[in-house]
Amino acid sequence: MASPRPSALAELPALSPPIASIRAAAILGCMVLFTLVCMPVQVVLLKVSPRGARSFPAFYHRRVCKLFGVRIRTVGAPVTGEGVLLLANHVSWLDIILLSGLMPISFVAKAEISGWPVFGTLARLQRTVFVARERRNQTGVVVDQIGARLAAGDCLVLFPEGTSHDGNSVLPFKSALLGAAEARRADGRHVTVQPVSIAYVGCQGMPMGREIRPFFAWFGDMEMVPHLWEALKAGPLDVTVQFHNQATLDQMSRKELAVRAQAQVARGLSLALAGRV
Repeated sequence: MASPRPSALAELPALSPPIASIRAAAILGCMVLFTLVCMPVQVVLLKVSPRGARSFPAFYHRRVCKLFGVRIRTVGAPVTGEGVLLLANHVSWLDIILLSGLMPISFVAKAEISGWPVFGTLARLQRTVFVARERRNQTGVVVDQIGARLAAGDCLVLFPEGTSHDGNSVLPFKSALLGAAEARRADGRHVTVQPVSIAYVGCQGMPMGREIRPFFAWFGDMEMVPHLWEALKAGPLDVTVQFHNQATLDQMSRKELAVRAQAQVARGLSLALAGRV
């Protein structure tokens, strides 16, 4: 994959370096303070109010989105009132913040995230399900755990590409990661699966071209903290989130579901990047 050209950023009306750095520092400082206030609240809610523990992260992330200047436009509507597995393309750490700000959800994530400083703690507080991909003998246990959460009415987000990408396309969905879709609801039917497209479409109020988008995507060997700092300096972002038609494994096989969901997400991304949704 070709690296993004620094000259591509010249297409944006850049802030002066001192102002951009001051803005980023102010946002980061406010986020740290707000997070330190909210973390103990979530710890208490996890002990005394399961319902509150589900909804409070959405409150937190909505305000973080506003603080970061992330403007979200939604197309379609999420499934509500039942357990649902959302299948989304994965572009950046920002995916976590913006999806969490839209609705009460938890994530399915790789196990190593649990050990990350700060971010691992936040993931655990949001009741993330951690998957040790290298330990295949534990796959059944994790699938059962996810299935129980879905059957209990939780909304879980899975990134079936298995990795993040540059935001310009969608990688094939791995059907092996969709074992949780085989979970059963109380009525005996498989849980609902809903594909979701995430498209980073603008920065500072201007359309974001394909050469600029990789500067805001987080993938490969990028370090998270420096990437966060540069993203905050770059300015407000515009994101389109599209919720597609739902499906279940009552209607198709796991592999067919992966292919269908990937096609829906890829088409939604393409249309959003072209400004056609």
